Amino acid sequence: MLFIFKSTFFRTYALAYVTLFVFLLNFHANGQTPEGNGIHKIVIDPGHGGGDPGTLGSKTREKDIALSIALKLGNLIKNNYQDVEVIFTRKDDKFVALDERTTIANASKADLFISIHCNSNPNKSPYGTETYVLGLHKSEDNLDVAMRENAVITYEKDYSSKYEGYDPKSTESYIIFTLMQNAHLDQSLRFANLVETEFREHTSRHDRGVKQAGFLVLWKSSMPSVLIETGFLSNIKEEAFLATESGQESIAASIFKAFGDYKRSIDNQSLISANLQFTKEKDTANLRLKKQNTDVDYEKADIVFKVQITSSRKKIPVTSKIFKNIKGVDEIDYDGIYKYTLGSKKKYAEIVEFCQQIRKQFPDAFIIAVKGNKIIPLDIALKEISI
Repeated sequence: MLFIFKSTFFRTYALAYVTLFVFLLNFHANGQTPEGNGIHKIVIDPGHGGGDPGTLGSKTREKDIALSIALKLGNLIKNNYQDVEVIFTRKDDKFVALDERTTIANASKADLFISIHCNSNPNKSPYGTETYVLGLHKSEDNLDVAMRENAVITYEKDYSSKYEGYDPKSTESYIIFTLMQNAHLDQSLRFANLVETEFREHTSRHDRGVKQAGFLVLWKSSMPSVLIETGFLSNIKEEAFLATESGQESIAASIFKAFGDYKRSIDNQSLISANLQFTKEKDTANLRLKKQNTDVDYEKADIVFKVQITSSRKKIPVTSKIFKNIKGVDEIDYDGIYKYTLGSKKKYAEIVEFCQQIRKQFPDAFIIAVKGNKIIPLDIALKEISI
């Protein structure tokens, strides 16, 4: 099994792995796509459990706090969204293998997978929240977090064969891990950004950002998936906050609000897609996308690949220091979230190379596909073009 390229290796062999990339995307495309019929089923995964306590604070255990927050989040969703079924990977203190957690989500054909955890650091000063999607380790910190969470598999029998030779202590095991989730990367990032925004703006938590790393628990999930690090148990003040009922309720409420925003955007998009499909079947020749008073013939529009460098719920002025020494930044309004991109390539192999260059300044940059004025899933774009 392959996991994640180091950046230099990726640049050298990007072209050779494009075919493999498409294969992996097709594999994941067989799972649930929330834009098809909205959000109606969610799997909440409290990290660790049983003989695996997770990270340890001075007085707390990750498995206990993760479970408490997860149950509170699930209850909020069940009590406020009658059309959403909530499934837990565990409801009590028991051990669940990482692959079993994903299997639960896939078997239930869930529309969203949320894994809840607590963070730790040998340095006692770091604090704040982080939300991860499956992807490249863009920093040593990201890699350290992933390796710590992935080490859970050592509690499982025959984990080496079970996870196809993966060694949680070896950085060489992380190759092409990210490619297997790109079919749902945009939706995962959309939800992850909403979560961190809620933590920052409505719960006054320190937002450490949306990040990418190779988490085994997100590995074979066939739906948008995130792993939320709710805070550092290694930080005394943050541990005290997470240990309280009010602190856990605050964290759960933030994730719940983000879920509400995400569900509304996906549900609305599903209605729009259904209407567009009806119009197409009725009169394909008249199907057009309208955006910002500009008509685009969607059927004839070319697919282009761009590199997204950041996103925000508020417009970012071009004079912002975020874009210092950068020219050609494009803004895309996507369901009320402003996405900022660079480049425009018709060939996927070219955007891969371009993305690697951009990541020198924007480590979390990633590739998106645009047709006309609309962002489309990357796997759909790759199916429509000749690489």
